Amino acid sequence: MSKCVKTILLVEDNPDDEELARLAFAENRLDGELVVMRDGQEALDYLLAAGEYAGRDANEQPRLVLLDLNIPKISGLEVLRRIRADERTRLQPVVVLTSSKEERDLVASYSLGANSYIRKPLDYGSFVEAVHSVSQYWLTLNESLQSC
Repeated sequence: MSKCVKTILLVEDNPDDEELARLAFAENRLDGELVVMRDGQEALDYLLAAGEYAGRDANEQPRLVLLDLNIPKISGLEVLRRIRADERTRLQPVVVLTSSKEERDLVASYSLGANSYIRKPLDYGSFVEAVHSVSQYWLTLNESLQSC
């Protein structure tokens, strides 16, 4: 029997924001594993068990996807569109975590099925608190379709 790991997929191309997320997870002692993908294609390959991740069990999906909108290769909005279009991932919880202040990005994210939209806080303390709140909710409080 395999151990249930509560994975959060962070789709983030900015190394500084990735490091902030890692530090926030460590500081909050979150019960889960942070997996980082640095572009939209890599994220979709991971979620859909394609390309470099073709051997991954597509039935073992992250508890949460934290998705930046401004990422290389395939935009965050297109990643979200494809997540919702695929039967295997259409119910996948996705929280947009972005620096975008554009109302069109907010509207598009919700229109495409984002579960939440969070602007990245600019200071470290607020960022840590935001990651803690989001992770606490999705890993602990929220009833998941996953068995663990």
